[in-house]
Amino acid sequence: MKTLIKNAKIVNENKIFEGDVYIENEMIKEVSESISLKSNTVKVIDAEGKYLLPGLIDDQVHFREPGLTHKETIKTGSIAAAAGGITSFIEMPNTQPPATTLNLLEEKFDIAQIDSLVNFSFMFGGTNANLSEIKKINPKEIAGLKLFLGSSTGNMLVDDEKALEEIFKNSPVIISTHCEDEDTIRKNTQAYIEKYGEDNIPIEAHPEIRSEEACYLSSSKAIKLAKKTGARLHVFHLSTAKELAQFSNKKPLKNKKITAEVCIHHLWFNDSDYAEKGTKIKWNPAVKTKKDQDALLKALNEDFIDVLATDHAPHTIDEKNNPYLKAPSGGPLVQHALVALLEMYHQRKITLTKIVEKACHNPAILFEINKRGYIREGYFADLVLVDLNAPWTVQKENIYSKCGWSPFEGNTFRSRVTHTFVNGNLVYENFNFPKLDKNYKAKRLTFNR
Repeated sequence: MKTLIKNAKIVNENKIFEGDVYIENEMIKEVSESISLKSNTVKVIDAEGKYLLPGLIDDQVHFREPGLTHKETIKTGSIAAAAGGITSFIEMPNTQPPATTLNLLEEKFDIAQIDSLVNFSFMFGGTNANLSEIKKINPKEIAGLKLFLGSSTGNMLVDDEKALEEIFKNSPVIISTHCEDEDTIRKNTQAYIEKYGEDNIPIEAHPEIRSEEACYLSSSKAIKLAKKTGARLHVFHLSTAKELAQFSNKKPLKNKKITAEVCIHHLWFNDSDYAEKGTKIKWNPAVKTKKDQDALLKALNEDFIDVLATDHAPHTIDEKNNPYLKAPSGGPLVQHALVALLEMYHQRKITLTKIVEKACHNPAILFEINKRGYIREGYFADLVLVDLNAPWTVQKENIYSKCGWSPFEGNTFRSRVTHTFVNGNLVYENFNFPKLDKNYKAKRLTFNR
């Protein structure tokens, strides 16, 4: 496949410049102000007026396979990701069964090698009892280790202090944590049950039950342990202003030992949205106050927070339409994350170069991903074209996640993803998925460790 993208506004490495990109055999062969046509076998795409970004790398998704495929599959999740400009994902281990042995993890890789439309990796799941498996992780082939330090699926809550310290001492890969204090959440839940009864707790109580204090107690404990052991720690989905003082912008990302992520929903929504959105915006950690929302955006722009992600975690609408305690937490986000960020750009809350830094470059740096995350010669041609002036409305008929709904349903975005390239292959174009070569396969991510 040979493709020449002409006349694009290229957003890369803190610059925006007009130019062309030539793709051949999965790779970016040339980036220049002007590239002449190499032969008449080259497909030419005129990107006049559009912006060309590196493909987004989403470091936290839940594609629900195996075991929960009525909500999502690797295939459907990756299709939605491609439509949203995400060309690589790192998927979480809390499936059924959970990926807490290397054999179970490789089974997920096998599924993705057949079904995924975009590039992929998976995190290994830590438990109180699988240290021997953790030690076997090949750091060149597996993205990282996920630890749930709050409520979790199955046996994945890591609450044994001794086991946790041993994991921090011995993990051969970056440790990514979900930080919420379980005891605090249980006490808060019980207090609300006593006040309202099990079936009548209002959704507005969610950020009080899964509170600022629950988040801070857990993240501060994880950070203290990382400093004690020297572990490489990445704290997922920050949701509170209080937690931000624990992170620094004094070093470049590649030199940091403790890093943080923020997700789209914690930047877009706040607790005033529960009245309209209800359990559709029930996530763990919870969407919190306007003060928290504003502080997270400021910390992202000032480099205290290192990466943007989605925590895409779909459930069926019937599951979400339950009373508070029975409604599961999570929602579909991969398709609409980039356009939501571009809307924030239109609102002058974030720059295009900062979006690319946090959603493309930094995940590649943080996880040491091989030859992705940049528009550079010699890198894989994972690219996204966006039109900043092409309004469209999120409706059921243009939602690709298997669950069939979105917290953004009814939103009109001013920007749209027009083309997504994965390893040089055009996989998505304006609400269509071009027919691919029968031998097309997305690639397993590899890591420079």
